[in-house]
Amino acid sequence: MADQQEARVTLPSEPVSVSAARRHVARVLAGWGLPGDTEAADTIRLIVSELATNAVQHTFGQSPTFTVDLRLEREEQLHLGVTDSHPRWPQRPSAAVQQDNGRGMVIIRCLAKECGGRLTVTPTAEGGKTVWIALPWTVPVQG
Repeated sequence: MADQQEARVTLPSEPVSVSAARRHVARVLAGWGLPGDTEAADTIRLIVSELATNAVQHTFGQSPTFTVDLRLEREEQLHLGVTDSHPRWPQRPSAAVQQDNGRGMVIIRCLAKECGGRLTVTPTAEGGKTVWIALPWTVPVQG
């Protein structure tokens, strides 16, 4: 087994790409041994859905594509990143603001924390950013 496995897909910044990103991640994780009917798989699909939705909705047409990266390191840690080319980083909504949307990052951060993971944002060389989620990997990798 290699110390690291990787998968990547780049999709157009369109609403239909959110479900395509979710399906891609589910296929990759299944190939790495994570059954699709587990709570961990559901959580990861929800996280990728929220991140992909943010990449589509909050880049205001300035990022024609977004990229989903998956890295499994030493069968211990899963890194899930969504990259777009928009320079604006995710904002934390004010607790006093009542909104129908804009809570995606709060949801993602809570899910990651519940799983023992963390959220980070890193700049790209092109001026965009990648939102990374690191989660412990508890499933033995097959293959």
